[in-house]
Amino acid sequence: MNRSFIFITTAICVSSLSACDTFKDKYDAGYDDGWAAGYNTTCKIRATMIEGDWDSESYSRGYSDGYADGSYECRNQK
Repeated sequence: MNRSFIFITTAICVSSLSACDTFKDKYDAGYDDGWAAGYNTTCKIRATMIEGDWDSESYSRGYSDGYADGSYECRNQK
């Protein structure tokens, strides 16, 4: 095989795979942000800095789940 063909094929594969990061599932980031916000708000600790990527469906879903769990944790400690 021609070396330039192998190089071009490899470059195309690498660039195709690196584009997948754009579509990364953001559920975990949303969950962590939501949990902290839910806990801190319910326990009246402080405001919480979050990423707030509301355009991402997985982030929004994770935030909602995390907020509920963090709030529950605050109410049920002790």
